[in-house]
Amino acid sequence: MVAPVPAQPPSPGYARYVLGVLFVVFVFNFVDRQILSILLVPIKEELQVSDTAMGFLTGIAFALFYTVAGIPIARFADTGNRRNVIVIGLVVWSAMTALSGVVRTFGQLALARVGVGVGEAACSPPAHSLLADYFPPHRRATALGIYSMGIYVGILLGFVLGGWVNQLFGWRQAFLVVGLPGLALAVVVRLTVREPARGTWELASAGVPVESTREVLRFVWALRSFRHMAFAAALHSFAGYGAATWGPAFLIRVHGMETGAIGTWLGLITGIGGASGALLGGVLADRLGTRDRRWSLWIPAIASVVEVPFWLAFLLLPEPVSALLWFIPAVIAGAMWLGPVLAMTQGLVRPHMRALASALLLFVINLIGLGMGPQVVGILNDLLAGTFGTAAVRYSLLLVAAMNLWAATHFALATRSLRADLLVQGNAQAA
Repeated sequence: MVAPVPAQPPSPGYARYVLGVLFVVFVFNFVDRQILSILLVPIKEELQVSDTAMGFLTGIAFALFYTVAGIPIARFADTGNRRNVIVIGLVVWSAMTALSGVVRTFGQLALARVGVGVGEAACSPPAHSLLADYFPPHRRATALGIYSMGIYVGILLGFVLGGWVNQLFGWRQAFLVVGLPGLALAVVVRLTVREPARGTWELASAGVPVESTREVLRFVWALRSFRHMAFAAALHSFAGYGAATWGPAFLIRVHGMETGAIGTWLGLITGIGGASGALLGGVLADRLGTRDRRWSLWIPAIASVVEVPFWLAFLLLPEPVSALLWFIPAVIAGAMWLGPVLAMTQGLVRPHMRALASALLLFVINLIGLGMGPQVVGILNDLLAGTFGTAAVRYSLLLVAAMNLWAATHFALATRSLRADLLVQGNAQAA
């Protein structure tokens, strides 16, 4: 089997349309993923479980199946129809989110979240690969930054809808409200998004043999810059997912806020601030990267350092409004790594490897970040409760916030081998 011959590039207008549709899909992806965080406290109280159990539910129960399922799904996306992979995944995770609202036990909810994780594994790897064929290399970081804004718009909607629907009607109705519309969106994707030829912008890739899954994974992991970049993103996500999951509980337990107000505050701050940061990181990477591709990793390194003092202010200030205002720049800086890292992952590999390379990146990010971040915070909460009581969550989050500095170190280390790794692809211009 050989890679398809590159075709005429799609029109800019249609490329923007596809980006818009995939952005909406990713919004739904994160609404359904993150709504659980605003519902942690009422679910815990009804099901009578510990913070450690809720950390398991929001972390490893989702992330393990999300990451493991992502590899074979991405392989199919690299050899089959990427649009259809996204459609099937969207149907699965939307249905399983809606089912989360009718469960009766913690075990049933855990199984539903596993189903959400498996379905959502079919979203980003094929979407990243599609966008790499719809946008040329010098515009990919911006395009993938816009796509990544879906994370923060999804969190905004998840917090606001989840917070207020829970406060007015209960947590079960919140799952139904956000889950069912995804089924209609799947129809839109199936009918209006076309599957482009692979390698549209990389003419030299035509006729290159398609390696086995093991060969592709070995090839990608051999790139030193990719290893550092993936580990840096995972460490960043460890702190980010830990804070995103337990931030609402922090505001409830330490500041006495209600879920409706928390959903509004965190939704607007995370949605607008995070979306702005994701877009800013992508635009800067594309503009500065034309001079030196290493800016794609210097930008996340700098931003990871900048956000730490703002996180400390958010967690330590005694008054909730001032704490939340200091949270805004932390969220903006914390989102700036997404576009540059996702675009660089696509640029480091050949067109028929892109979905699998993206899945490997997400495997590392989510197994460490999503799988361990919320779980570790939950464990620390239970361990520290005897000393700090309900304020234990504050000190748990302080410990994980420092992971951003470690992440910055690996982003910087990745720049040392980036040029050589880009040249492995014969892409001297990109290097």
